[in-house]
Amino acid sequence: SGNYYNQGEIRKKELEQSCFLLGIPASNVTVVDHRDLPDNPAVEWDTHLLATLVLKHIETNNINLVVTFDAGGVSGHANHISLYTALRYSVLHTSLNVSLLCYTVYVVFVWCHVLVLESVNLFRKYISILDIPISCLLPRDALFILTEEETEQARRAMRCHRSQLLWFRHIYILLSRYMVVNSLRLL
Repeated sequence: SGNYYNQGEIRKKELEQSCFLLGIPASNVTVVDHRDLPDNPAVEWDTHLLATLVLKHIETNNINLVVTFDAGGVSGHANHISLYTALRYSVLHTSLNVSLLCYTVYVVFVWCHVLVLESVNLFRKYISILDIPISCLLPRDALFILTEEETEQARRAMRCHRSQLLWFRHIYILLSRYMVVNSLRLL
């Protein structure tokens, strides 16, 4: 629930506001508040538990595309990396097809694709639109370049997260390439 600073309820509301600005109705927002999955940038979440919860959500909502972090978690955040690890675990076990859980994974991932957001070095992370030519030249499976309107919409959505707007996040909103360009690869 984003309760690292005891602001879980505030952050839930901020998430709903942000999603609303992006055209995502509150009914499509699910907040997982599990005691074994604490919001903490230093805590790695249990891979099997997280994979089970994510797969259940994918199945229940008939999701056919998941976008998540890569092994670097964009910022090195352990919770972000745990999401990647859980999805990688799920996809890997799909091909191995071992145990009853993996049978469920097989059924899910036959029709669900997973894209992972590329983590880039600090220099590239903060060169904004100047990263577009670099991103165009490097291998990837998908590349999203936002228009000026889409970039402004993303900035407004980020500003909804007032409780998290520390000084370095203002720099992120202004200069991060992720506000303009995102390169992804299939997992």
